[in-house]
Amino acid sequence: MLGICRGRRKFLAASLTVLFVPAITWIYLFAGSFEDGKPVSLSPLESQPHSPRYTASSQRDRESLEVRMREVEEENRVLRKQLSLAQSRSPSHHRGNHSKTYSMEEGTGDSESLRAGIVAGNSSECGQQPAVEKCETIHVAIVCAGYNASRDVVTLVKSVLFHRRNPLHFHLIADAIAKQILATLFQTWMVPAVRIDFYDADELKSEVSWIPNKHYSGIYGLMKLVLTKTLPSNLERVIVLDTDITFATDIAELWAVFHKFKGQQVLGLVENQSDWYLGNLWKNHRPWPALGRGYNTGVILLLLDKLRKMKWEQMWRLTAERELMSMLSTSLADQDIFNAVIKQNPFLVYQLPCFWNVQLSDHTRSEQCYRDVSDLKVIHWNSPKKLRVKNKHVEFFRNLYLTFLEYDGNLLRRELFGCPSEADVNSENLQKQLSELDEDDLCYEFRRERFTVHRTHLYFLHYEYEPASDNTDVTLVAQLSMDRLQMLEAICKHWEGPISLALYLSDAEAQQFLRYAQGSEVLMSRHNVGYHIVYKEGQFYPVNLLRNVAMKHISTPYMFLSDIDFLPMYGLYEYLRKSVIQLDLANSKKALIVPAFETLRYRLSFPKSKAELLSMLDMGTLFTFRYHVWTKGHAPTNFAKWRTATTPYRVEWEADFEPYVVVRKDCPEYDRRFVGFGWNKVAHIMELDAQEYEFTVLPNAYMIHMPHAPSFDITKFRSNKQYRICLKTLKEEFQQDMSRHYGFAALKYLTAENNS
Repeated sequence: MLGICRGRRKFLAASLTVLFVPAITWIYLFAGSFEDGKPVSLSPLESQPHSPRYTASSQRDRESLEVRMREVEEENRVLRKQLSLAQSRSPSHHRGNHSKTYSMEEGTGDSESLRAGIVAGNSSECGQQPAVEKCETIHVAIVCAGYNASRDVVTLVKSVLFHRRNPLHFHLIADAIAKQILATLFQTWMVPAVRIDFYDADELKSEVSWIPNKHYSGIYGLMKLVLTKTLPSNLERVIVLDTDITFATDIAELWAVFHKFKGQQVLGLVENQSDWYLGNLWKNHRPWPALGRGYNTGVILLLLDKLRKMKWEQMWRLTAERELMSMLSTSLADQDIFNAVIKQNPFLVYQLPCFWNVQLSDHTRSEQCYRDVSDLKVIHWNSPKKLRVKNKHVEFFRNLYLTFLEYDGNLLRRELFGCPSEADVNSENLQKQLSELDEDDLCYEFRRERFTVHRTHLYFLHYEYEPASDNTDVTLVAQLSMDRLQMLEAICKHWEGPISLALYLSDAEAQQFLRYAQGSEVLMSRHNVGYHIVYKEGQFYPVNLLRNVAMKHISTPYMFLSDIDFLPMYGLYEYLRKSVIQLDLANSKKALIVPAFETLRYRLSFPKSKAELLSMLDMGTLFTFRYHVWTKGHAPTNFAKWRTATTPYRVEWEADFEPYVVVRKDCPEYDRRFVGFGWNKVAHIMELDAQEYEFTVLPNAYMIHMPHAPSFDITKFRSNKQYRICLKTLKEEFQQDMSRHYGFAALKYLTAENNS
């Protein structure tokens, strides 16, 4: 206590020095500037050299006064600097014996002290607290499980990244689904000065599974209670956020509030902005015990090191066990237990101003907060209804949320200048590859696209499928952009098996797709369709990257490599499963060809059998695919033989062959150098042939291409000479790579190309 008083006396003395030294100096100068009661100007412009008063002696006095004034000002500046340094170095935890008073005041006023984050019940300290260091890492913990929560996390992270000026370290407590989605997302997002660590939420279930919980968040809604055990033992403090949070300011401002904790304060929380814990929402409403209105745990500041020393684990467990004897279950998950602990130990909490957690629940009283506080910091959609919550100002908050929901995440790949980033091998390799390209090359943009890392969000919608136990299951693989979205429902009606789709969309288009899918009974009834969003970047459509993404994330042993504008025949899924067994695809390198046809009619009576299809061919309603513009693409299928075939037959590879095939999931990927229109499938079939795949045509299978407007890429191919030149160059380079990789056997591809 004595040390604190001495420190304050020193602080006061230094402050008085800073204030009074300049004042005394100016009084002295001001008094010295009068002679015979009249003011004397110190300005050379106003001096009167011919006046008898202005002797050489008085001139020297005036100059010496000016010199002295500058010296005093310099001393004053140095003193201020020393005082500032001493203030920043002084420990913010001079918290010996202090009063443990507690107030339930919310901190929603307009006073400057509240805007500075000082709320009632938290007494002022000596001087101003130090700001967050420029390159200090801010730690954020989030519990995330499942497909929907993973989407919510992305919006939360966008809002944080948009405002941040510090390195960030996200600690994600995630189940297997969320980890797969978010690990891929952050790996492909490549945001500088952002580190991600995952902790297995499923391993933590045993820690909290004994607590009955009625909240819609389920068992994962209790896992914030065990963060002291879960997070690294050397991590001292962390900001804990719910997934339904939106930031409207720099998270460093919230991190700085840690400096205001005193004594045994270890939890930073905002008061609950509803009457839930008052128990008056309905008759016989009986909430868990809480201090006044209680606290909301959507935003928590945790002093982990002190919590561990206080034996937090034992504290919350004993409290939960005691209350569950009468309450039987929690209604608001971890929030009920946090509040029960605080009720018994109010000194643990530092009450944050309400603008750090503006809660938009159904029974919210948050209007009392944002009516008075203009600079809202954090919006919390803590209602099961989320954006559909009833609130007269919900449009304002919804627009803020939608800003980040549809914001281009690629723009958040900003460097933090002056802050060294951890070495990222993937980023370094990418920079090395790009640096080796010649920017003066007319095909530079084509070559660059091969190395572009596209942000990827796997399983954008709920996915649930267990492959058939007989190991014959087949997944339809395709890719699409926004202009082919209308094909999804038709494909789902034609193919009942699992589907893996890669969608090339902007952030805003991804939300349009989400609304479209959620409004479709056909799509919502199917849980075996994996939608993988690859976000737009660059000027080309990365068709083969999209195919590779869709191929990589299938759970079946076989896949049908199709395109989104083809409708498979009814029953093709079951037919392919039987063919897999019949042709022993598991033990042989085969590519099963599904013959492709097309119609020029937008409204087609789809043939229900091969006989019906042959009749439509004869009538001119259907045609073999691209027979009139690109015959070579499917000619080797031998449609004349297919008409009468009853058993599978083998065909040989020919130049420019690009059939749609069924293969094992371990087949080679598509070559990424081919983007937009041209040679993307041709190169893949050539690779299969080089690896000695046997091409077998299925006699009773077919698919039909539906008409649509020409794509942007085919339009560029037809109108842009340089586009065609670059495609030819890429083809030649691919063939050279094939020769180097496969040796003498690959010479036939060069010969075939020259003869075609």
